[in-house]
Amino acid sequence: MLVAAAVCPCPPLLVPEVASGAASELDAVRTACADAVAVVAAARPDLLVVIGPEEQEDLVPHAAGATGSFRGFGVDLDVRLGQGPAQERALPPSLAVGAWLLDRNRWAAAPVEGLGVGDLLGRDDCAAAGRELASRAGRVALLVMGDGSACRTLQAPGYLDERALAFDRQAADALGGADVEALKGLNESYARRLKVSGRASWQVLAGAAEGAGLAGRLLQEADPYGVGYFVAAWS
Repeated sequence: MLVAAAVCPCPPLLVPEVASGAASELDAVRTACADAVAVVAAARPDLLVVIGPEEQEDLVPHAAGATGSFRGFGVDLDVRLGQGPAQERALPPSLAVGAWLLDRNRWAAAPVEGLGVGDLLGRDDCAAAGRELASRAGRVALLVMGDGSACRTLQAPGYLDERALAFDRQAADALGGADVEALKGLNESYARRLKVSGRASWQVLAGAAEGAGLAGRLLQEADPYGVGYFVAAWS
């Protein structure tokens, strides 16, 4: 059963070594992420699963011990997801950022695994995956990585799209209110057009939270680079 969840953005810039001189611009987001992870740790889960965008079209499990790297972003920094033997399959950037967050906050509350979620996975399949995750242990927690739209300003990666703010408002309200049905209702085609990386991961969370009766809090909302970043805690 799902007992808690932390929702965090997943830009590699969240890692100060990657952001370099611009690191301070995301200090408030990092602090909020630490607070969200602390809420999850306080729930004393038996298992934590880190969920995030994956380039594959389907679900890609990552066992404890899987490693990721930020060398592709010019930084000599490697991370490991929980404790376990090294795995052949490398973590995608989203899960590498999640592993970094756990390391930064000295996670030791429960065993950790990962699940990459492909952007083409439909809402029903996402919800089904979430329900399966929630059944994995008596007390399951999720660290859900993903960004909102990348089209909020002229300088954003996806340029300006007038629909971006409305979509992000809907997502932020759903995440802050632990509104399972609203998350399930996020429009998949709009999400792709607006370059929303978190849609599928959030809908996995929605499936996992069915019937759990969790309450949510939106801890941070920002868009310093024209990309929507949301931090929320469910418990």
